Amino acid sequence: MSVPDLQPTLVGERVTLRPLQAADWTGMFAAASDPKVWEVHPERDRWQEPIFRLFFDSGVESGAALTIRDNADGRIVGSSRYFGYDPDRSEIEIGWTFLAQSHWGGQVNREIKRLMLDHAFQFVDCVIFWVGETNLRSQRAMEKIGGVLRDEVRMRSYSWGPCPHVIYEIRKPHRLDYLSQDRITLAPER
Repeated sequence: MSVPDLQPTLVGERVTLRPLQAADWTGMFAAASDPKVWEVHPERDRWQEPIFRLFFDSGVESGAALTIRDNADGRIVGSSRYFGYDPDRSEIEIGWTFLAQSHWGGQVNREIKRLMLDHAFQFVDCVIFWVGETNLRSQRAMEKIGGVLRDEVRMRSYSWGPCPHVIYEIRKPHRLDYLSQDRITLAPER
């Protein structure tokens, strides 16, 4: 089985996601250099250039990271990536997502996740999201987009040591979206 395209170009109404490139450094660091962006993240100092450089370079090397651009002005406003594709479990992770503060609180995060989920569900049945155990902001965001909390905690290592993460999942929608007393509505084929 071949590995699916982990760096697609995904176009939404508000943002476009495209493969991360080394040339994105200046715009990406401008979006990431706000300490507020990282204040609830396990690596709270990622807004500092040397720390963010490690994150950025690992994204370029991963072959699965995406640059998020605002469609209105073309500005880089964040990044996300796919990770841990497991064809046997039909599962992949979406993570390492950050957004410039200017794009918080609206529909941008929802659109990013919808675009990435729609793409992932072409080759997996389940998408997981690792969220720092104390990152309540991201946990609320996961719940808003339909993430279901698994009964498990996993550890992820950072520069300062291991950190516990809760795991959310979103499963591929079934063809049968909902059943009411009056009717059955079928979702369109994807």
